[in-house]
Amino acid sequence: MKRNTVQIFALLTFIMCPLYAEAKFDFVDVVKQAEELAHQEYEAPQPVPQVMLDMSYDAHRSIRFDPEKSLWRQSKSKFQVMLMPPGRYFTHAVHLNVIDASGVKPISVSRDNFTFDDPEVERRVPMNVGAAGFKLTFPLNSSHEQNQFLVFAGASYFRAVGKDNWFGISGRGLAIDTGLSTGEEFPAFTEFWLVRPSPDANEMVFYGLLDSPSLTGAYQFTAVPGSPTRLRVKMTLFPRKEIKLVGIAPLTSMFFYGDNTSRPKGEWRRQVHDSDGLQIHDGVNDEWLWRPLLNPKTLEMDYFMTENVLGFGLEQRDVIFSDYEDLNARYEQRPSTWVEPQGEWGKGHIVLVQLPTNDETNDNIVAFWSPQSSVTPETSLTYSYHVNFGESNTSQNPMGTVVNTFIGDGNRIGGGAAPGAYRIIVDFEGGKLDKLSAGAPISSHVTALEGSEILEHYVVYNEAINGWRLSILAKHVASKPLHLRAFLRNDQYTLTETWTYRLPANNNILPEGK
Repeated sequence: MKRNTVQIFALLTFIMCPLYAEAKFDFVDVVKQAEELAHQEYEAPQPVPQVMLDMSYDAHRSIRFDPEKSLWRQSKSKFQVMLMPPGRYFTHAVHLNVIDASGVKPISVSRDNFTFDDPEVERRVPMNVGAAGFKLTFPLNSSHEQNQFLVFAGASYFRAVGKDNWFGISGRGLAIDTGLSTGEEFPAFTEFWLVRPSPDANEMVFYGLLDSPSLTGAYQFTAVPGSPTRLRVKMTLFPRKEIKLVGIAPLTSMFFYGDNTSRPKGEWRRQVHDSDGLQIHDGVNDEWLWRPLLNPKTLEMDYFMTENVLGFGLEQRDVIFSDYEDLNARYEQRPSTWVEPQGEWGKGHIVLVQLPTNDETNDNIVAFWSPQSSVTPETSLTYSYHVNFGESNTSQNPMGTVVNTFIGDGNRIGGGAAPGAYRIIVDFEGGKLDKLSAGAPISSHVTALEGSEILEHYVVYNEAINGWRLSILAKHVASKPLHLRAFLRNDQYTLTETWTYRLPANNNILPEGK
């Protein structure tokens, strides 16, 4: 459905004119639009005026939406909508609509919907500026104020928080060829339809239309703010051409450094990251897996095979202020995420992409599920899932979990006496471990992959955390990564999730020359 941009965004305030007198509009209508669009040649969204793209970071940041003009504010609705100005990284405006009892109505967005710190910036902003996306607010932390809990802006990105969280990790509508040498394609939402909720509703539905050179997509989102905040997603994709790597339910985060890496020179903070690990729950063996994140020197891609994935997510398990000592970023309050597939997704892989970064301003971590079957124009794809944003155990993992991974030189006091080896420490706590005494017969099971060599491993009770500490001394083969898997068990049960660690040969852990 194409519209003239000037006509859509010409009005000074939210003025809505019915498109359909009494026509019902729902997810089926968005699916039809996406399917029709897939048979047309791709047309990139019209970019916003160059003056908006050329704005400095501070100038663009100084443009703020006036909360008094939030959608549905006058009706005292729990859910209200704020808009975001295009420009800078937001290269195009999106079409926004409201669905209510009278039908579908476009939302017109003008310069008067925003406030400006600098009159010169205000003068340069076009009158029919439009919106790059929207923010949903809800009395999440207090019944007396509206809290931003969900933001959709920029390509297919969105961010959400649970109660008492700070914004951090992002979700995406879709990932295409992420990490491949051919280059990544970034599909974008081009239109949204917001279903007006009743004033006392505790959840809100909206639809999105996705477009890119490779495919189109129809999405239904149901936002349920809380602890955690849950986003229920239903999607149908229509490929325009064959796609090498499709990422379903992608998550994007930042990992600069942490306990299991070296600290960059000059950094005083103990850790800096939005997420510290990837968790996977596969239904075939009911295995829970934990992979600590890295900031590699070069691109790293890992594929975890799944036959019936029950969930995956990027978690922030270090949730104490002293883990970071950062009063501004407050990384301990960044949300963890957990994706729960609805129905069986079949065979595929959880793909973990880790990119190098020199600072904390770049989101260098991506995780998603990708189907094993080919993605071609002959077949549409339909998936449903829930994604939770909240505290560290949003997955409700019942097993003993990894709470620390430390790594250092295996040839020094406290590490060992094995040149070229690494000392790895893994702390487990929770689950069935909580019911065991300090003298319980617990054993460690450690496996080496890709030619790595295990020199020793043992497990001891860690009274400081009321858990158990696994200590490993291991070597990697020259030019190959150190690749290990480990878990704890007793005579009857597997007690913990599986810790899996893959350290590239090119790293900063051992002294130079080793």
